[in-house]
Amino acid sequence: MSHERMGRCLKLSPGRKMVIEILHHGSKVPSLPLSKEMRVDSLIDARQRGAFVSWTAIFMKAYGLTAQLHPVLRRAYIPYPWPHLYEHPYSDCALLLEREHEGESIVLGAKIRAPEQQTLEALDAHLRRYREAPLEEIGHFRQWLRMGRLPGMVRRALFWSTLNLSGEKRAKRLGTFAISSLGSMGVEQHHPISPLTTYLTFGAISAKGTVNVKIVYDHRVMDGRTVARCLRDLEETLNTTLLGELQGMMPTRVGRIASSELQTAV
Repeated sequence: MSHERMGRCLKLSPGRKMVIEILHHGSKVPSLPLSKEMRVDSLIDARQRGAFVSWTAIFMKAYGLTAQLHPVLRRAYIPYPWPHLYEHPYSDCALLLEREHEGESIVLGAKIRAPEQQTLEALDAHLRRYREAPLEEIGHFRQWLRMGRLPGMVRRALFWSTLNLSGEKRAKRLGTFAISSLGSMGVEQHHPISPLTTYLTFGAISAKGTVNVKIVYDHRVMDGRTVARCLRDLEETLNTTLLGELQGMMPTRVGRIASSELQTAV
């Protein structure tokens, strides 16, 4: 006896509606990806010796510092009321994180202001909180889900006005650049889309100490040679300023461990 199996319709959750909204506006951006293989073996060594912070925190701060050298990374194309570029005074990093909500794995958005002005430990603490704290405790997440519950036309209009009318509001509400990576899962994104000017992503860290780092950029704001120079300077920043900060963290961590062991012995 055969049994007919029927499919089912599933209601779009607020989180899924927000992903659809981001993709809608991101698809309007004439973006191109540019990548560079970078050496990070010294950073790997520093992390293994005790200066352990997430790769996302490391790349986020390095990108913020690179944007100080290249202000174009803090610019956005604003088409109304007349076409122009807006340059923000500092970087605002937009994050996309996967969390569980009401039995569904959803992507949520959050922001970190001026990562170039914060320590790696502070950035890592922000990321840890976004990944582990209850969703209702994170203001960015509550706002993201509230936006997803709005009627579709209202949500579409709010996103459009934020992206197209005021560069300052755009940067403060959505960020100057986005960062996301699936490298920890051994996966590399080829051409992710975003409504922001640049999207930074990186793949898996290889056994020989290299990683493929990619900037997806809005061609209305910058050109390929500019992005190539940004990638070059990003690698240098990783292996100088960021390496120095990681190495400076190592004695502190060792000292804490030694002190803890001494107290235990006593």
